[in-house]
Amino acid sequence: MKSLLADIKNCSECSTHLEPNPVLTAHPNSKIILIGQAPGLKVHQSGIPWDDKSGDNLRNWMGVDKQTFYNPEQIALIPMGFCYPGKGKSGDRPPRKECAPLWHHQLFEKMPNVELTILVGQYAHQKYLGDARKHTLTETVKNFHEYLPKFFVLPHPSPRNNIWQAKNPWFAKEVLPLLKLSISKILGFENPLPSKN
Repeated sequence: MKSLLADIKNCSECSTHLEPNPVLTAHPNSKIILIGQAPGLKVHQSGIPWDDKSGDNLRNWMGVDKQTFYNPEQIALIPMGFCYPGKGKSGDRPPRKECAPLWHHQLFEKMPNVELTILVGQYAHQKYLGDARKHTLTETVKNFHEYLPKFFVLPHPSPRNNIWQAKNPWFAKEVLPLLKLSISKILGFENPLPSKN
């Protein structure tokens, strides 16, 4: 795993399109894989996955503290695109398409103890659910039971999605409690952290 992570950190596959700075964590003992979108500018600068408001929201959804979240023996943090894709017309550009086919399978092969893969956002859903996705992200998340026990599907935790959450109160009532329970069972916690309002 160490040599593979070193290869990824030195990857320059997309250097003609962006400034390479792959951001991820993984360990052979990882029990949960969290597949997100791509680093934002703040994460690109800090080199720490989910080191932003989206990360705060995500940890709250999961019921875990930073110590647990950033322990790769517990949770591997693997985005669809490993490097910041740059700004687009509205928000960041989509993750580069080269990363997942090039590296994901090699990483997953070295993590035999994974019990759950959390798919965060539409790009992870597209890649790993394929035709099993529903017509919209909302429908996919609402039918999250269909993808268990292998996958747990989530929307992106960006603060910009607060409006979506307000329109879909079932997410906080039905989805998040089961997410927290699933994670606490896998990681051996007695109780997940309470949500912060």
